[in-house]
Amino acid sequence: MKKIIFLFLVLISFKVSAQEINIIPQPVQLKTNPNELPFKIDSTTVLYSNDSSATASIEFLQNYLSLNYKFKLKTTRIPDINRTNAINLITNEKIANQKEYTLTVTNKSIIIGATSDTAIFQGIQTLIQLLPTSKHFPLQIPAVSITDYPRLDYRGMHLDVSRHFFDVAFVKQYIDYLALHKMNYFHWHLTDDHGWRIEIKKYPKLTEIGAWRNGSIIGLWPGKGNENIKYQVLPNEIKITPKDAVIRTDHILHGGFYTQEQIKEVVDYAAKRYITIIPEIEMPAHSMALLAAYPELGTESNKKYTVAETWGMMNKYNNVLQASDTTFKFLENVLTEVLDLFPSPYIHIGGDEAAKVWWKQSAVSQQIMKANGLKTESELQSYFIRRMEKFVNSKGKTIIGWNEILQGGLAPNAVVMSWQGEKGGIEAARQNHKAIMTPENTMYFNHRQFVKEDSLAANKFSPLIDVYNYEPIPTELNAEQAKYIWGAQGCLWTEYITTPAKVQYQLFPRLDALSEILWSPKDKRNYPDFQKRLKTQFKRYDLMGITYSKRYLEN
Repeated sequence: MKKIIFLFLVLISFKVSAQEINIIPQPVQLKTNPNELPFKIDSTTVLYSNDSSATASIEFLQNYLSLNYKFKLKTTRIPDINRTNAINLITNEKIANQKEYTLTVTNKSIIIGATSDTAIFQGIQTLIQLLPTSKHFPLQIPAVSITDYPRLDYRGMHLDVSRHFFDVAFVKQYIDYLALHKMNYFHWHLTDDHGWRIEIKKYPKLTEIGAWRNGSIIGLWPGKGNENIKYQVLPNEIKITPKDAVIRTDHILHGGFYTQEQIKEVVDYAAKRYITIIPEIEMPAHSMALLAAYPELGTESNKKYTVAETWGMMNKYNNVLQASDTTFKFLENVLTEVLDLFPSPYIHIGGDEAAKVWWKQSAVSQQIMKANGLKTESELQSYFIRRMEKFVNSKGKTIIGWNEILQGGLAPNAVVMSWQGEKGGIEAARQNHKAIMTPENTMYFNHRQFVKEDSLAANKFSPLIDVYNYEPIPTELNAEQAKYIWGAQGCLWTEYITTPAKVQYQLFPRLDALSEILWSPKDKRNYPDFQKRLKTQFKRYDLMGITYSKRYLEN
């Protein structure tokens, strides 16, 4: 009987050691060691590091274990070459590639080695995906050897908090999701027509007035009760029929903002996860929340602006800033406070969907154009962006803008974020400017995942397979030009996303697909294999309490 029990235990151990490895994003190189017994994490396991720079990695792993398995490891900085039952984080200067980590699992130890603390942290994310998706102890880790490093340098994800506000606790959670997928940039969309979300001490009305709206449309744009209102964007006017149309909304006050102390807290949190936060302060359009607080900065200074209550392009309403010295000074003061809060070398200044009609109708705008030798309103937009870029550059920072900043001539040092297809990114790369690809048709995760969606979503279709099959580097570019494609990002606009659970639902598993196209070697991409690995990932999401569509489990 004892022999039978022993053989059963051996078979169980062998089964765990030989289990399939399902890691997303796919590592550069992975070898399983089926003849090696698994490593077992129990109450006596020790977490060791030879470098204090690994503190953030240790804290992240400990937090993950605590949240999902309800225990923590013992830690030590005391070296011991004979130590077994240990997870070792080793800074190793002999590894030539600064972005590379190695992960080796035997039945005696786990070793994550890298030259940099950033790479050690990425190794921790892979280790987490080797953990079982159930809470049976001890935790058994299959024996593997992994060598890994990223394909692209910019691996980004965006979150819009203007349409719907999300508190600090959830923003931190969102950052953790990005870290788990080896993303390294968080594009934080802080201002728009629908709400100003960052405290600016010099201009308190931005949050006293601009952070709050009196309602939101019901359902998909144009909203319930607004179906008969017609909008026409004409070359010289915006025509609304009937002229006295009143937008119907739910009349529920919505808003919120982050204090500067909260911003610092989130920035520090992200830094410990090796994620750079790029804030976005919209200009010269998408500024209705700003204009509601400071109407004198608009092209109709006597108009009563209000924070927008409907979605869609706000070109139908006057949401552009006047390109005056007064406006530029105001924005410089705003950006001074913003740049002091974010150590990122980059700031996003928007630049998209600026309807030129409002500048055409403004006598002051026309005078500004004449004084500066500008022939078209597109040149006025370029003038606006260049003025702001010069100021941002003086602070040692670089601007990023949506692809519309190409109109009228690209600012000298700008990075282009291409959302209207790939054309803007291609054009920027050909001009030797960095470009980030985020084409709306595949990279906007607020779009529907399915033809018939489970809940309200933007009325466009971006299925998982299209995200996975997207290639960020266009074939139209030659090898030299392709070097300017910095990377890509997904965007999550929140017009129809009001809760953390809905954010999760829209984000997963498209974030998994995005992470693989940005991190893994191109020749490793295989959608059927990705789908197989997702089955384990969904179990991990169940463990973490993450909401996703159960339809993915049906196939």
